[in-house]
Amino acid sequence: MFEKPLGMRDTLPALYEAKKKIRNAMSSQIESWGYQFIETPTLEYYETIGEASAILDRQLFKLLDSQGHTLVLRPDMTAPIARVAASRLYKGEYPLRIAYSANVFRAQQHEGGRPAEFEQIGVEYIGDTTTSADAEVISLMIAALKQAGLTNFTVPIGHIGYVKSLFKEIVGNEARADVLQRYLYEKNYVGYREHVKSLPLSSIDKQRLLSLLQLRGNDAKITKAKELVECAEGKKAAEELEMLWKKLEAFGVTEHIKIDFNLVSHMSYYTGILFEIYAENVGFLVGNGGRYDHLFEKFDRPAPATGFGIRIDRLLEALDLPQDEPEIHCVIFSAEQRDEAIRFAMNKREQGERVILQDIAGIKEVDACTSAFAKNTFFLGTTKEGGRVNERQTNDSDAERTNF
Repeated sequence: MFEKPLGMRDTLPALYEAKKKIRNAMSSQIESWGYQFIETPTLEYYETIGEASAILDRQLFKLLDSQGHTLVLRPDMTAPIARVAASRLYKGEYPLRIAYSANVFRAQQHEGGRPAEFEQIGVEYIGDTTTSADAEVISLMIAALKQAGLTNFTVPIGHIGYVKSLFKEIVGNEARADVLQRYLYEKNYVGYREHVKSLPLSSIDKQRLLSLLQLRGNDAKITKAKELVECAEGKKAAEELEMLWKKLEAFGVTEHIKIDFNLVSHMSYYTGILFEIYAENVGFLVGNGGRYDHLFEKFDRPAPATGFGIRIDRLLEALDLPQDEPEIHCVIFSAEQRDEAIRFAMNKREQGERVILQDIAGIKEVDACTSAFAKNTFFLGTTKEGGRVNERQTNDSDAERTNF
């Protein structure tokens, strides 16, 4: 077998068709909400996108151009879209709604089933600070997932500002807070509890930190969250989630929403509300998103923004769609009836069918060829006064065969 680079995958026809079906369904839904798709280069400058991205440096694919500049294969789409919007699109006069569907690249250190290249589809809502923007993004994401066929899924939503405020209030410095956040990011709640018990804190403060783990569930948890934190920043974060919940109720999507004040992300640019997607019987994230109000500052045009990204490969696994071969009509012809076969094929294509034109002289095994297609039509032999040799007939093979 010829080896591929670590983490790279081939997409064969059946899988490609399944991915295209999902992509088209979600793209249609996204466009119906007024978002416009754009494309950005696969290669970006390391000094801009590489450093602005929240992806770890060791996961970047780097190379040099002919002038000696360091380039990266784009590791995500948020930073490239921020670059384009800051330089060419966003003027600050009204919010922008941008969408994308693109492959991103993240280097893997070891082969463990994790792809180094995968496709994301998502949106970025730029220029609106309100929770109405967050509610729209989350509601659109849910609508797109449903359009793709996903029904059993949960969207936990939290606020990074709440977690940071509570930890800073209790443990006093950022380094200690980062340790606690790491446990939450890894969802290592046993380790979190043990670490809290080892901290030199009062029993009251330890209990407050442990109580954070209980702030997961319905909107009633928001009230308890406001009671747990004392600082203004923390209370404001909880109030933002409260406003968001009410707006999500207006969109009619709260059946899929779960409040989770334990939610944190490895994406360092998130500044406020953040969320994830979990599907039934799939043990990994299907997608995620959140608010990032400071990323545009790196491109010299401050602007608030929020968005989401969905992994198409993981969504496909969650949907567990049958990877059926597309229905293709094969038209096999001899030299004498080439013109008739071409006219027939063109007519079928105009009717929306997928049609292959195959010269019988180019086939080694006719039976093997015809068994690969859902329908077969033959134009063989000589014609009588330009007419057909045989009337239409269908045999009893698995594929429908028609002779002319």
